[in-house]
Amino acid sequence: MGYMERHFDLRIDPTKLVPGAKSVITVLLNYFPEEQQQTDTPKIAKYAYGKDYHEVIRAKMNEFLFLLREALGDIDGRGFVDSAPVLERSWAVNSGLGWVAKNGNLIHKQAGSYFFIATLITDLELEYDDPFAKDYCGSCRRCIDACPTGAIVSPSVVDGSRCISYLTIELKEELIAPEFRDKMEGWMFGCDICQDVCPWNRFARPHQQEELLPIPQLLNLSTAEWEAMDEDTFRTLLKHSPLKRSKWKGIQRNLRFLAPE
Repeated sequence: MGYMERHFDLRIDPTKLVPGAKSVITVLLNYFPEEQQQTDTPKIAKYAYGKDYHEVIRAKMNEFLFLLREALGDIDGRGFVDSAPVLERSWAVNSGLGWVAKNGNLIHKQAGSYFFIATLITDLELEYDDPFAKDYCGSCRRCIDACPTGAIVSPSVVDGSRCISYLTIELKEELIAPEFRDKMEGWMFGCDICQDVCPWNRFARPHQQEELLPIPQLLNLSTAEWEAMDEDTFRTLLKHSPLKRSKWKGIQRNLRFLAPE
């Protein structure tokens, strides 16, 4: 995706985001849900069941920085979560939290990959953790083989333009390319296939975050109910949901694409 190439200097040099930066603190927030969708509903990625994670984590990072200042004095810092040119996964590896798997996700050896990555860049000098040095994917290629659109073109390399998450969320065109029509496997917003098949996610455990609990109704809405939903209802029901990123028009486009010809 083109926007990933912009501001590369900011991605590799934290001091350009926080002048005088000396440390990068990486934190993980579990989002693996206890509840699952009904099998006959349009599929939504697990991370989007509850409140928009940007809102949730931004508040937590601000609180984290406040507590650090309360304990350590006047320090400078800035929290990031998927909203600025920050190499979250690379910093997570350097922080010793896991390795980048063949599907491009960070895997924690004891927790799997269903978590958000947040980064706090600060001018606080710390004792640094050792980078995570091993790759425990081994010869496994379940994620590569399971991806219906062939988006994982080689280990740890994902062609974003073929990824179902991109096609259902980031793609702003009125139409999705016909070549993907029989390959979406029911996904209306995002996709979890490459994570669902990953053996390391047998260690995933349900989160305990109230803000990430499923929005009422969201998991049980039928295809017909989604199709009948008007824009005002969409905006009201999903005001604080990640689904608002696709907008009502995007969701309706995705539903039309999933409909049998």
